[in-house]
Amino acid sequence: MSNNLPFEIQTEIIKRLPVKSLIQFRSVSKSWKSLIESVDFIVRYNAQQTQLQHLVIRYYDNFISVVDDDTFPLRKVHVTIPWCVKWYNFFWIVGCSNGLMGLYGYCREGCGGPNSRTGMAVIWNLSIRKAVAVVVPYVKNQMIYENVLGFGVCRETSDPKIVKITQINSLEATESITCIPSQVEVFTLTTKAWRNSYGNLPRKSIKFGDSKVVIEGVLYWLAIDRIKLDGEFVFYNLVISFDMTSEEFKEINLPDTLAHNHHNLHISNLLNSLVVLESHVYSNDPVSVVWMMKDGVPKSFTKLFAINFHTGHASLRGFRKSGAPIVALAEDGRLLLVVYEPYAKHIDDFWIHGGKYSFLVYPYVKSLLLLDQPDHIVYNDISKWKAKNKRLM
Repeated sequence: MSNNLPFEIQTEIIKRLPVKSLIQFRSVSKSWKSLIESVDFIVRYNAQQTQLQHLVIRYYDNFISVVDDDTFPLRKVHVTIPWCVKWYNFFWIVGCSNGLMGLYGYCREGCGGPNSRTGMAVIWNLSIRKAVAVVVPYVKNQMIYENVLGFGVCRETSDPKIVKITQINSLEATESITCIPSQVEVFTLTTKAWRNSYGNLPRKSIKFGDSKVVIEGVLYWLAIDRIKLDGEFVFYNLVISFDMTSEEFKEINLPDTLAHNHHNLHISNLLNSLVVLESHVYSNDPVSVVWMMKDGVPKSFTKLFAINFHTGHASLRGFRKSGAPIVALAEDGRLLLVVYEPYAKHIDDFWIHGGKYSFLVYPYVKSLLLLDQPDHIVYNDISKWKAKNKRLM
C-alpha cells in the first residue's frame, strides 16, 4: 500500500480484510504489525461481525470447520487441535463465542503438561490456531461438590471469561448445606486471574447440566431444580442464564410440558434465539420437537416444528445459519451428520460419519481474539489469586 496514503485511511482499509489476510499482512511493515496486534484493533475488529459464519463439528476427538454459505458443505477443512488439548484425558466443550471455543478437562500422565488430574480449561481460537490454558480451582470435597464450567465473551469489552460454578451433587446435602464455598468464580483474560463473582448467586438446589449455549454475550445452561415436597424430591427442568457483561444469573422457566419432561432435552441457538430441543427417542414413534423462546421472555416458548425420521437413532445437533436443523442420523449401521429441511422434508448428507453420541456442532465466526496472547501459555497459581506465566513450548 502506498506510503503516501495517510495511515488513518490504511487502517480503515485494513480492518475490512478477512482474518487470514490480516495474519499474513503483519509481515508487511512494523506499523501494520503493531496495529493488527494491538488490543484496540482486535476489539474493534471483533465488534464488526462481518465475517462469514462457520460451523465447527466435533466427532470423537476430531474437529472440522465448514463454511456456512451457498457452497455448504463443500468448503470444509480439518482443524488442528492445540498441543495443550492433547494433554487431556478427556475434555468437554463448555462454550463457543466470538470465534473462540472453551474446553475443559483433566490432564493425563506422561504428556508433558501439568500434573495428572489437574483441572484445566483451554481458550482456543480455531481460525488463528492459538490457544491459552487456565488451571481451574480445585474442589475440596468431591463427595459433596463438583465443578461445572461455562465460557463466553463479554459483548462490551470482548474480554473472554470462564465461569466456574461449584454445585452440590448429593441430594441429601442440598438440605444440610447452607452456603456453598466459592460458589461462583470467574476468570477473565485481561486480569489473568480467578476472582469471586460480584453478581447474584444461583440457588443451591439448582444442578447445572452439560447442555449450554452462548447467544449474544449470554450463556444459557439447561439445569434441574431439586425441590423436596412431602418428604420426596421433585425435579423440574429450567434454563439458567449468565450475562457475561453484568455477571448476573437469571432463571428462565419452561412450559409445563418441558419442565416436567423426562425425555432428552438440549438447548441450542436458532437464528440468535434460544431453543429447546425435545427428543422422544425411546417412544414407539421417535420424534424431535423444537421449541423457541420469543423476544427473551420466559415461558414464551412456542413449538416451531417436529422432525420424525421413524428411527430410534436420530437426534438434533444444531442449526445452520438458514435455520435448517443439523441431525445425527443412524442409517445402515452408520451414524451420519445430515441437514434436514423441515418443510420440504429433504435430507442432505454431510459425508461425515461417526459413532453414537459423537457429533457436536457449534456456529462460529472468525476473529482476532487471542492474537495478542502468547501461544500455549498456562495461567496458574490460583492459591494466591495471581496468575503466573509459564512457557511450555
